Amino acid sequence: MQIQVNTDNFIHGDERVIEIAEAAVQTDLGHLADRLTRVEVHLKDQNADKHGPDHIRCTVEARPRGLDPMAASHDAADIPAALKGAAKKLRGRLTSEFQKLDPHR
Repeated sequence: MQIQVNTDNFIHGDERVIEIAEAAVQTDLGHLADRLTRVEVHLKDQNADKHGPDHIRCTVEARPRGLDPMAASHDAADIPAALKGAAKKLRGRLTSEFQKLDPHR
């Protein structure tokens, strides 16, 4: 499973942000790694240089083998919380979809 991290002009995509993103993806989606080809993480500061609650938006998009891409977003006050929320939502969607396709149900 390849993990790609994208940021906007207001979030610096340095090594630390990439480490946090990869850790969040591995924690919540790692058990599905054999069924995913790529996971893309998109981080955006919705308020740019202004301050406000829940201004970081994280969208995590997964590319399951043989299926259409699936995505989930989450808004939070900081990057780790936004990552965790989006990854958790996507884990639920992917798990549900894979359970529907599992012939052993």
